[in-house]
Amino acid sequence: MNAFTTGILQRIHSTESDLRRARETGDDFLADVEQSELEDLQRLAAEHGVDVRPKVA
Repeated sequence: MNAFTTGILQRIHSTESDLRRARETGDDFLADVEQSELEDLQRLAAEHGVDVRPKVA
């Protein structure tokens, strides 16, 4: 895994956690911001061929 892939996956994981936390606390504005950030990161990953789908065991 190269540095870009590692970095983008870490950022996606962090943003997913932040989004969950915002939803749990009822912060709708922050949830919207985090959702937009997550979508941007997923788009960027897809443009570079990074698979961000959850791994199925």
